[in-house]
Amino acid sequence: MSTQKLRVVVAMSGGVDSSVAAALLVEQGHDVVGVMMKLWSEPGTAANACCTPDAIALARNIANQLDIPFHTVDSKSDFRENVVQFFIDSYKVGETPNPCVACNKTMRWNTILDQADALGASHVATGHYARLKTDADGRTMLLRGIDRQKDQSYVLNGLRQDQLTRTIFPLGNYTKPEIREIAHKYQLPSAARPDSQDLCFVGNGDYRDFLIRNAPETSSPGPIIDTRGRQRGQHQGLAFHTIGQRKGLGIAAPEPLYVLKKDVGQNTIVVGTAAELGRNELTAAQVNWISGQSPENPISAGVKIRYKSRDEAALITPLDDTSVRVKFENPVRDITAGQAAVFYDGEICLGGGIIE
Repeated sequence: MSTQKLRVVVAMSGGVDSSVAAALLVEQGHDVVGVMMKLWSEPGTAANACCTPDAIALARNIANQLDIPFHTVDSKSDFRENVVQFFIDSYKVGETPNPCVACNKTMRWNTILDQADALGASHVATGHYARLKTDADGRTMLLRGIDRQKDQSYVLNGLRQDQLTRTIFPLGNYTKPEIREIAHKYQLPSAARPDSQDLCFVGNGDYRDFLIRNAPETSSPGPIIDTRGRQRGQHQGLAFHTIGQRKGLGIAAPEPLYVLKKDVGQNTIVVGTAAELGRNELTAAQVNWISGQSPENPISAGVKIRYKSRDEAALITPLDDTSVRVKFENPVRDITAGQAAVFYDGEICLGGGIIE
């Protein structure tokens, strides 16, 4: 990041990460403005966990403590359309989506950059654990955060060059314990606040209850069969199960059985043994390459198929500018349609797409 004084819009949530991000930028001498997005929550349920009245009040207090302006922006409609509806539609077709990836790619950065433009700011910043670096050709590279346990490059894989060139990640070179120490040093009231969780919009219940209310067709009972076509049990809805699941199937068997496949057309779950669970290949669509350019030839890379999964060595073959085939060196468990497949060259996140 340049040492020159910048006007920066910081996305604040009242949490410790975004609060410290703002504090660090203020300490560096930048002209900082705090912005908090007010997101959709289901009518009649608790407020969205990312922007409860308490969280808004806390973020405002922290902004006052840092002596920076603070604004809220009504993003309910955009969030409902781009994130919540995506979440519902994915489950309707048997996928298991990652709404945080969708939020960053389709809404969050667009919103905060619009706010930056309106407020005359050149850059935006967030409390994500990731790093940026400029390559020899002047393109912005997305790197993992130093703290591998908190690294969030996975959920940022959909960002484009025009967005990353205006982005700052103040926390990328810190570990989470160091961030909490900094928060205590600044005496920020968010210093001990627990980390936020995914699915901020489901209220006090879980995603199953949310889907029953908003997409009841996802909770239609159907058969559970094995790979030989024999019925082994009954499920209460495809949406309530995910690939690789073992517990909660209600099946008695001499060896553990796992969910291998969800057949939406037949409303059927296929189960099998652990030996049947691994796959060597996947295809991914809606692929974004961080560099802005799809490789002309197959490339070797590490591939993460879930946020907390490890990198798996693979050959990635572009099928066109927005889809790829991924062939793994070794069989990989729990490849799940709807999740993000994210590509890495060591510390560098190359991009990613949605598993089909």
